[in-house]
Amino acid sequence: MKIAQLKQMLLGISMFVIMALVNVTLSSAQNGHQREWRIGQEFLIDSTMVHDPVMIRHDSTWYLFATGWGIDVYSSRDLKVWTREKAVFAQAPQWAVDTIPGFKGHIWAPDISFYEGQYYLYYSVSAFGKNTSAIGVATNRTLNPQDPDFKWIDHGRVIQSYPGVTNWNAIDPNLIFDVDGKPYMAFGSFWDGLQLVRMKPDLLQVDGECVTIASRKQDPSIKENLPSIEGNPVDAGGNAIEAPFIIRRGGYYYLFASIDYCCKGVESTYKMIVGRSKKLQGPYVDKHGKSLRWGGGTLLMQGDTKWQGVGHNAVVMDNRRTYLVFHGYDAELRGRSILRIKEMVWKKGWPVVQ
Repeated sequence: MKIAQLKQMLLGISMFVIMALVNVTLSSAQNGHQREWRIGQEFLIDSTMVHDPVMIRHDSTWYLFATGWGIDVYSSRDLKVWTREKAVFAQAPQWAVDTIPGFKGHIWAPDISFYEGQYYLYYSVSAFGKNTSAIGVATNRTLNPQDPDFKWIDHGRVIQSYPGVTNWNAIDPNLIFDVDGKPYMAFGSFWDGLQLVRMKPDLLQVDGECVTIASRKQDPSIKENLPSIEGNPVDAGGNAIEAPFIIRRGGYYYLFASIDYCCKGVESTYKMIVGRSKKLQGPYVDKHGKSLRWGGGTLLMQGDTKWQGVGHNAVVMDNRRTYLVFHGYDAELRGRSILRIKEMVWKKGWPVVQ
């Protein structure tokens, strides 16, 4: 073989390898949960790749938790620049490995609350597209990794769902206290809709039966799931509602939820709705008085040409400000899931995104 031919062949091989590496990098970057992260790495808010974010302030620092390997964690002083912190779990909790077939540590949809001197971090483990799912909880006395008291203690399973046994899905937890200080957990995705269950005083186990508080079903007489949507789990049906988040304000409880479909990049149709009730247990109704239990819900925010689907929100009330924290699928970044934080104002008793 001539030297010129050999050089050309080596150049071709080199370019092939480079393009393969680029494709792998882009593929990994497009899925925020497989991206190579560095502890201490900083990201601007419009480039921070997260899914299912929740946020809380500890002293002068904001901490954000999101779906990821061991649960993704970020911190920020100004809500603009976010720093990558160590994951909550260095390895998959053994109880979750024993509970969910094939589970390797990719944990979904955390929820963070502070109660009587401790932070309670609820999290979801699940088989994709099935209600083989469970919610666990870990506690910590501080969120500051530099504090000598910083240590996550896992308490294991809080509640579990079973295919063919429970017609609800134990993911997407959210802790809420009623006006009398009694703890409850809202949770759920697809199947029979969003659920509410009372918690024991230690916040580590449920204490009662689940009740449905929101669904996309339009008729109380319909008992089966809605028709399945192409490309989505058959057994979940088309009851596309998930990610409940409840806050109490001005004599009402407000239930936020996400409807339609996430996780499809630029094909995502995710959007957020809201309803309110005088009682934590409901019924929650929208602006027109339609029950969220039967397909109601006032549209809070939806996608546009830039953000192809927005949802799985948390709500943070800080002093006189109310923040909506969620992820959006960025059309300009081929549908990557990006952190978004918007301020909400209240008009005639209803939240409006600024």
